[in-house]
Amino acid sequence: MAQIFPKWTNKIPMFLIAGVLSTVVVVTFGFWYFGSPKYLEVGYRPKQPVPYSHKLHAGDLGMDCRYCHIGVEKSAHASVPATSTCMNCHTQVAAKSEKLLPVRESYATNKPVEWVKVHKVPDFAYFNHSVHVNVGVGCKSCHGNVAQMDERGVMQVEQLSMGWCLDCHRNPEPHLRPKSEVTNMDWVAPANQKEFAAKLISEKKIKPPVDCGACHR
Repeated sequence: MAQIFPKWTNKIPMFLIAGVLSTVVVVTFGFWYFGSPKYLEVGYRPKQPVPYSHKLHAGDLGMDCRYCHIGVEKSAHASVPATSTCMNCHTQVAAKSEKLLPVRESYATNKPVEWVKVHKVPDFAYFNHSVHVNVGVGCKSCHGNVAQMDERGVMQVEQLSMGWCLDCHRNPEPHLRPKSEVTNMDWVAPANQKEFAAKLISEKKIKPPVDCGACHR
């Protein structure tokens, strides 16, 4: 009896299985990469209500981060500066600048400038700025070189994902520096960084938690 289907049709099930598996792999990779914080969050730079230049203030003028972000050493939040902090200088400096009109209006009406938050930690995760800063983790480790970010605004340079945080908790040595240098964007790790970090870890009894309960409370 003559064959109804040619011989090559015997391979159709194999091709179908291979196609389905390939599709699953491609779709899984797509969700894993294109849905990750590294792809979605890194590079995020929202337009702010005032074109504030960190490069001018923190970079060229050398203002310390803590002058504006006063809570960074004392609380879980670094805090956004009150308009009165801006006006400490801008009652005299660029007092009539059109760019600073929202700041002057905020000061006159006592309504905060509606800054757009850039670095966002999910509500289900606990993060404390003061704990990190007080053991010598520099601002640059998480926020990048903010002193080089101009009027376009602050940009997110790290993914701030759980895996990214755990990598640092498991190996904090490269991110530790003297407490006096935490806001110094130009600080460079010394040749004996490993020895320095080991001494600091011993002195301050630094043992970053890696269990779930540390951040998910």
